Amino acid sequence: MPEGSAELAEELNGLDRFAARKKIVARMEDFGFLERIEPNTHMVPHGDRSGVVIEPYLTDQWYVDAKTMAKPAMAAVRNGTTTFVPKNWEKTYFDWMENIQPWCVSRQLWWGHQIPAWYGPDGKVFVAETEEEAVSNALGYYVEQEVITPEQGREMALDRNKRAGFITRDEDVLDTWFSSALWPFSTLGWPDDTPEVERYYPTDVLVTGFDIIFFWVARMMMMGLHFMKEAPFSTVYIHALVRDEKGAKMSKSKGNVIDPLHLIDEYGADALRFTLSAMAAQGRDIKLAASRVEGYRSFATKLWNACRFAEMNACATVSDFDPTKTKQTLNRWIVHETSRATREVTEAIEAYRFNEAAGAIYSFVWHVYCDWYVELVKPSLMGEEGDAKAETRATVAWARDEILKLLHPFMPFITEELWAVTAKRDGLLVLAPWPRKAGLSPEQAAMIVAAISPIEPVPVLALPGIDAGEFSDPAAEAEIGWVVDLVTAIRSVRAEMNIPPATLTSLVLSGASAGTRERAPRWSDVIKRMARLSDISFADTAPEGSVQLLVRGEVASLPLKGVIDFSAEKARLEKELAKADADIKRVDAKLSNEKFVANAPEEVVEEEKEKREAAMARRTKILEALERLKNAAS
Repeated sequence: MPEGSAELAEELNGLDRFAARKKIVARMEDFGFLERIEPNTHMVPHGDRSGVVIEPYLTDQWYVDAKTMAKPAMAAVRNGTTTFVPKNWEKTYFDWMENIQPWCVSRQLWWGHQIPAWYGPDGKVFVAETEEEAVSNALGYYVEQEVITPEQGREMALDRNKRAGFITRDEDVLDTWFSSALWPFSTLGWPDDTPEVERYYPTDVLVTGFDIIFFWVARMMMMGLHFMKEAPFSTVYIHALVRDEKGAKMSKSKGNVIDPLHLIDEYGADALRFTLSAMAAQGRDIKLAASRVEGYRSFATKLWNACRFAEMNACATVSDFDPTKTKQTLNRWIVHETSRATREVTEAIEAYRFNEAAGAIYSFVWHVYCDWYVELVKPSLMGEEGDAKAETRATVAWARDEILKLLHPFMPFITEELWAVTAKRDGLLVLAPWPRKAGLSPEQAAMIVAAISPIEPVPVLALPGIDAGEFSDPAAEAEIGWVVDLVTAIRSVRAEMNIPPATLTSLVLSGASAGTRERAPRWSDVIKRMARLSDISFADTAPEGSVQLLVRGEVASLPLKGVIDFSAEKARLEKELAKADADIKRVDAKLSNEKFVANAPEEVVEEEKEKREAAMARRTKILEALERLKNAAS
């Protein structure tokens, strides 16, 4: 060291870092060590709030041997003890764990779990679970080392003030993620052996985001296996990222942040919950738009009105009602459809395909129960009193109750309210048994109820709302399904051909089977009312100038000669086809441009692809309409 170095070090002690640097440069020049000074542009990080330059500062820290702890955590995922949904996120988990570094767990903050380490006067460290244990170890050590006398040790042990300054605790606190890693069992009373730990650990499913797979999921796995000797959960469900309606990540700087509280105020919490569920496809981010939430608010309104319809028609819950014993074809059909919806919703939820579960219950409620069953039962409910009407009322109420159960996970608030106001109930909907699905044994049903109410087990035979098995009636489905499909097909053609609602058309069932000839008269009035028909007849062949529809393997014909102008309709459809082709061509030109695909934001490219898909779907429908028109005119 040059002469005067010690004095320089003393001179620099306590100086501000910027002032010290200037003095060092001056001294280097004095010593003759400085050749030249050159400007150097480089990245200098600054604090977000303070604006102060951030520089490395070496300090003593506490570390965890994460590599050792990671081994059993990786093995638990590899052997299937814990699984990720979707499974592709296991790769992210292993990428982190296989390249893990020692984990610095000490933080210089004012809050958090304080490091359980105490220091003696010579800097020796004493780590213990409690302060009493650490003090005992420290005082025993220093008595042995004759630093203090046994009498001083006893006095320090009994009086905290006498050991002040002699034994001090580390001021650092544990890393937030260290404390969070203890969550699955520390929240249950651990390290004490509490009933809650015994009952609820290990937990079942962890729902979280992909961005904290390492920060939280992996560390809970390590801690759970280390302290509890068992993985903390069997399934890790990684949910999607919620983006704006164009697919861009929400950012305050972009101004595209959607406040969920505003959406709740505007459309309700149920509508928002259902929107997120309906769009939560595995592996795909959610493009959230207020218009989608508004649409599901309409769905909630539809459900409310359906329940009002049931109430206005005296459709009340019957305690001992057995839906499998219904006699009316229409009622057996809705029981069949309810059973199918229950199976679809249950299986989708169990597979964590929440979008499919939401789609199944939405389709059933809106398109089966409200659009068809409610409409088809109106003649019966307005008819004379009797066994058929009583059965229909009970079935309407039963199907409504099953809907409330299936929809409750997605729309808890409106379903709980409707559950309370539509009948006298024994308890909350959230505690009601889930509808039975195919293959669920009585023992499994009992386990479900025990999980809901572990204190007072419920006998299997007393389980309300759980059928003896899955109900199925193919004959009822064939009859009512034929009515639904026929009316739907006729409505579609009328819309495609621009036939005004006031214009009634004829329907000819061409070459009808015996089953169709039998059921058609039973539903003639309903079909004519719902499909806007003047009459229904039978013929061996389709009449001239008719549009032919294939409904469940049989031909139904709509004679349109004299009803529409075939030439004018053909010209209109061809114009629509040209417009769809132009839209497709315009999008193809963009997507075939490599510069556009490379430079445009991801959400813009995705939007163009969606435009093309919509145009292609529109083009397909127009071509089908043109083909039908061609056949009718020939």
